Amino acid sequence: MGGGMLDKFFRLSEHDTTVGTEVLAGLTTFLTMAYIIFVNPSILAKAGMDQNAVFVATCVAAAIGTLIMGLYANYPVAMAPGMGLNAFFTFGVVGGMGHTWQVALGAVFLSGLIFLGLSILPVREWIINSIPKSLKLAIGAGIGLFLGMIGFQSAGLTVDHPATLVDVGKLTQPTVLLAALGFVLAVVLSVRKVPGALILSILIVAAIGWITGLATFNGIAAMPPDPSPTFLQMDVKGAMDVALISVIFAFLFVDLFDTAGTLVAVGLRAKLIGEDGKLPRLDRALIADSTATVAGAVMGTSTTTSYIESIAGINAGGRTGLTAVTTGILFLAALFLAPLATSIPAFATAPALIFVACLMVQGLADLEWDDLTEVAPAVITAIAMPFTFKIADAIGMGFIAFAVIKLATGKSDQINAAVWTIAAAAVAKFIWL
Repeated sequence: MGGGMLDKFFRLSEHDTTVGTEVLAGLTTFLTMAYIIFVNPSILAKAGMDQNAVFVATCVAAAIGTLIMGLYANYPVAMAPGMGLNAFFTFGVVGGMGHTWQVALGAVFLSGLIFLGLSILPVREWIINSIPKSLKLAIGAGIGLFLGMIGFQSAGLTVDHPATLVDVGKLTQPTVLLAALGFVLAVVLSVRKVPGALILSILIVAAIGWITGLATFNGIAAMPPDPSPTFLQMDVKGAMDVALISVIFAFLFVDLFDTAGTLVAVGLRAKLIGEDGKLPRLDRALIADSTATVAGAVMGTSTTTSYIESIAGINAGGRTGLTAVTTGILFLAALFLAPLATSIPAFATAPALIFVACLMVQGLADLEWDDLTEVAPAVITAIAMPFTFKIADAIGMGFIAFAVIKLATGKSDQINAAVWTIAAAAVAKFIWL
């Protein structure tokens, strides 16, 4: 396909961009979010999954979702397994609730199918607009705190304590110091706007670990690993158990609103939002996202979602789906980096979790802090996630708190049908499940 055909297909001239600019933007987006190909396999491996197979699933799911987003929706948005949802998958569903990773994948698959159905039907906008802004912000921030807790544990900064549940780890351990160095590097490089700041910090810390013997270097490139240990391994029948309803809901709910929030943020930055204040081709973007989640579950990874890191590519000039297509192709090329991915130690990826947590918690700044009926349910939702290690239950607590507080303070008119429904479902879940 020549430059003229690319211009026509992606409407480059209409968006005042060029092939060169779009390709550079796609590379920038990839470098900004490539850390996921190292972090996601290390997290899901703790659920008992084959790390090499998850690496393949991560790259393929990211590529499929990103390519669909670029070719079908013509959005400069990249996709990959979501941070936070992968932790919920491992530490919440598998570790906390005791389900197998195959059942957890089945729950992800079902949530993706439901999301796909909602993306096709007009009900999607009703759902997105019905959830209170304060709870949307709280869910994002809560997942950030959840990630931060896991990052602290992986770094050795937090350890178990029989009396207080948590305690400070041994801060003089070399691996703890390297994790701290990685976090500082990530922040400094990001502030200085160095492309790929997060992945650079991971590689620098990992390299120090290899040199000092604290980690094992397995090489850089090789043929892609065997995906069969996780491919088509989802247990859909097992995921249909009534006890998994809240889990499927959590995967669906977080993916839906994370995607909606990301698309709005990206749309504003890329000037894609129309005069009516709406995003064009929103249905196509949501279909791309939900299809990626289904494909990811089939390959063997947790929920795939749109990445806010796409803004890095937009800042580099990306305006159309060609940016996403470039990023998707690079994810396919990354399949040959499996030895490097398995060489990255936990103390090198832990800082990435803490760094992402810092970004996600920023959403709380947009709360209406003068209205305690908005703040209290939001804070309950946010702090319940790291303290209970159950995203679904934390969301349920937040909706119950919102409904009860609004009702008790004479503001029942601010409780819509969606909130009542979710709050009632949460109450039923806590009573009977």
